[in-house]
Amino acid sequence: MFTLEQGAKLVRLARHAIDTILFNKPLALEPFREFSQKTGIYVTLRKKGKLRGQMGTVETKDELYQAVLKAARDAAFNDKRFDPVSREEFNEIEIEVAVLTGSKLLRVSRPEEYFSQINVGTDGLMIKSGLYHAVLLPSKDMTYEWDAEKLLRYLCESAGMTMDAWKDLSPDIYVFQCQIFADKNGKVVEVI
Repeated sequence: MFTLEQGAKLVRLARHAIDTILFNKPLALEPFREFSQKTGIYVTLRKKGKLRGQMGTVETKDELYQAVLKAARDAAFNDKRFDPVSREEFNEIEIEVAVLTGSKLLRVSRPEEYFSQINVGTDGLMIKSGLYHAVLLPSKDMTYEWDAEKLLRYLCESAGMTMDAWKDLSPDIYVFQCQIFADKNGKVVEVI
């Protein structure tokens, strides 16, 4: 578990990673080398509350500070769903850093058994099946409108599969938790 102070430092690292590219500044990694753990990471960019980029990985061979650096730059400049972040909009970008725990494969004999193993709002989900793959980070917002079945359907659709592919038990479905630190109006808070 990370403290809020450490979470704020990870968010600053993500912002620094993007800033150095946009404004051609030197990269200063020394203050962040304390984050040597190897864990999954996602960096999410939002502009006026709307998704502006997201990249990361559930598993990495990189140390945490290196993974944050790469994910932040990929979210800003390589997310194919969006144009690269521009200098003009950079100050409007809010950054979230999600630090993931190890994932656990869900083992079930009937599709309905997934429902009792997924905690909506606190569990993240990952699905893998051949070339298909998708990750869904947890969100407290989901607890009001989503249930486990809706999450599984959305996860399958995100992976490019049919929405009910989870029912045939052939895809591997994993659950994980994470801490999410977000820059909200210049102040870092822990979202989850």
